[in-house]
Order: sequence, then C-alpha cells, then structure tokens
Amino acid sequence: MYLRRLSLLNFKNITQEELTLGPDINCLVGDNGAGKTNVLDAVYFLSMCKSSLAMTDGQSVRHGSDFFLLEGEYRTDAERTEQVVCSFSRKGGKVLKRNGKEYERLSDHVGLLPVVAVSPSDTALISDAADERRRFLNAFLSQLDRSYLHALVRYNAVLGERNKLLKVSQDEDMLLIYDRQLVEHGETVHRARRELVERLRPVVADFYRQLSGDREQVELAYKSELNDRPFAEVLLAARERDRINEFTTSGIHRDDLQLRIGGYPLRKYGSQGQQKSFLVALKLAQYALVAAQRGEKPILLLDDLFDKLDAGRVEQLIRLVSDDTFGQILITDCNPTRLKRILDKAGGDYTLFSVAEGAVTQERAAAEDSAEGPTGNAAENAANTPENASGNATEDSAKGAEKERSVP
Repeated sequence: MYLRRLSLLNFKNITQEELTLGPDINCLVGDNGAGKTNVLDAVYFLSMCKSSLAMTDGQSVRHGSDFFLLEGEYRTDAERTEQVVCSFSRKGGKVLKRNGKEYERLSDHVGLLPVVAVSPSDTALISDAADERRRFLNAFLSQLDRSYLHALVRYNAVLGERNKLLKVSQDEDMLLIYDRQLVEHGETVHRARRELVERLRPVVADFYRQLSGDREQVELAYKSELNDRPFAEVLLAARERDRINEFTTSGIHRDDLQLRIGGYPLRKYGSQGQQKSFLVALKLAQYALVAAQRGEKPILLLDDLFDKLDAGRVEQLIRLVSDDTFGQILITDCNPTRLKRILDKAGGDYTLFSVAEGAVTQERAAAEDSAEGPTGNAAENAANTPENASGNATEDSAKGAEKERSVP
C-alpha cells in the first residue's frame, strides 16, 4: 500500500499544499521548523485519527484558522484506490470519511491504513514512565486486532468507574461487579500484549544486530503482575491497599515493557546512539509484524533520520529499508546533500521535496512517477476554496467530538 496524493489545508504551519508521492522512497529536506515533520504527521493522522505527537487536534490547526483538512489518495497492494478525508473544526470537532462515507466511530478506521513512525520523540519510550511504553503497545496492537482496542476501551471505562467508587463508598458488592469486568477485559489485553512481546523479541534483536554490526545484544521483556497469577487473585490481594489509596493499584494499567542492552537497562547503560538504534529496530520489527499479519505493507515514516545516529548506522538503515521487504517510505532531513549522497550510494529511485516555511516544492520525481504525467488537485474533491472547506469541515464535524472519544 502507498499514498499517491496528500493534500493539506490549514494544517499546522502549512496553508495549502498537495504532494504527489512515489511508491518507494520520498525525501523531504529543509531547515528546522520548515514543516517537514508536519507533512509526516499528516500521513500519520490519516491512518490513526490523531497526531503522532503529544498535541491536541486543536493545536494542529494553523494559527489564525478555525479548521484543518487532510486528504489522502491511497493505492493498496490489491490495486484498489482508497480516499480518506479527515477534517477538524474548533466548533464541531473531528470527522473522518473513507471513500465518501463518514465513520460512526473513529476507532473503526484504525489499522485499515497501517503506518509506522520513527521520530526523535520516540526517546520517550526509554526516558519516560511506563505509561509511554504501554501507549506504544496499545497503538501497535490496535492496528493488528480490533478486538484488542475494544477490550482496552472497555477496561479503561470500568477502571474509571471503579476508582470513582473507591473514593466515595467502597461498596464491596459493587467492587466485585467491577472486578469481574476488569478481569474479563484485562486478561484479554494482557494476553495480547504478552504474545506480541514474545513475537517482537527475536525480530527486534535481528534488526538491531544488522544496524549495529552485531556489536551488542538487546532484549525485550513484558513486566506484569498477571504473568505470575490470575488477575482476580491480584485484585483481591490488593483490595485493602486500594481502599486506603482510593484508587486501583494493580492491573494491566500498571504493566511495563522493559528494554535491555547486554542484560542491563537501556535507559541507564545505553549510549544515545545505542538507544536510537534500539528504537529504530523496535519500529522496524513493528513494521515487519504488521506487514506479515495484515498482508499489507505499512507506510514507514522516518523523521529526522540522522538524529543521534552515526553515518554508518544511517547507511545501514537505508540499505535495510531499500529492499523489497519495505514499501513506501517518507524520510525527513535538514541536509539534502548528505541524504542524497547516502540514497545514491544505496541505489534505487526516490522522490525529493524541499520544504521552506510551510511551502513544499518537488525537486526530483522518481522515474516511474514522472511517466504518469501531471495530476489534478485532490483537495478540490473536498473543497475548492478555503471558505468552502471551512463550511464543510464545520458542518461535517457536528458529531466529531463525540466520536473522538473512541480513539485511544
């Protein structure tokens, strides 16, 4: 699967742009703050219904505007065309349409257009608390299994109600009712996470070995109280502690993904280059598993490729992703000369865009794309003018705020 055309209107610092993308490697070069990451985030948004960054939908609207509009035209591996339009209005909320049909629940879209993103913000997986690593597992599994997403949403809803009860009455009968529901949904989540980590472990180790030249050994481990005993027993044992603290102190919402290098915690003993290589290997392993299970190659987003990686590891990464195992790739970098040199050395064709102050200019088209000739403006299908787009976004978004709550 690949994204043929991407249209952006009032998205972050981009006023209005349309890109015709190649099916293989696409490079966006420009200074810091030019808008390169915003283009990649738009691609992520169309797949996951939210930003890849820690920001709200409203923060993605260009300053001085009331809405944004994103449109993507995709070609699947089965040669089908998919049209996806996402709009957000400050007054109405978020609306997502696929092939002209509006989604009742935004979560129904997650996983249909798989995407994997590697960015400098991934360091939070190492440096931040366990909830960041759980968020990674949740987003990963949501693209693979719709039932996982349903179980996770239900678990969090019940958890919230149980915590409210513990602050008010601590009624034992009601606690037992909530416990049964937590066990039902929590064990589903735990089983899926544990199985995923088991599948990830050897794939991450192999990718890391290729990136590092087999210099270090890395491993993953899934830490959970449910690894040792049933969830019902865990909740019962924590009952008195829960009453004292007035919230649920045990459960899958406390789990963690442990990252190690040479048998030691990566956070404490890994260099910046080793940490970045581990994160890249983790995301490439995510790509491989999603592609294998869904039978569709995800779009791979590599933001700020050279961040904390030496030239040797970057060249090895480019060689890795240039083979037929990977599909469409979008890469950003501040140094066009450096990036072009590495891409030319790796061989293969690529499309090159320059980005400056939110404006995107195509500098080089891949050979197979230039043969297609010029293409029309996909944004016109959604709106011919900013005024019309604003009206459509506001009208279509009347129910968007309610739907948004279904996306984790």
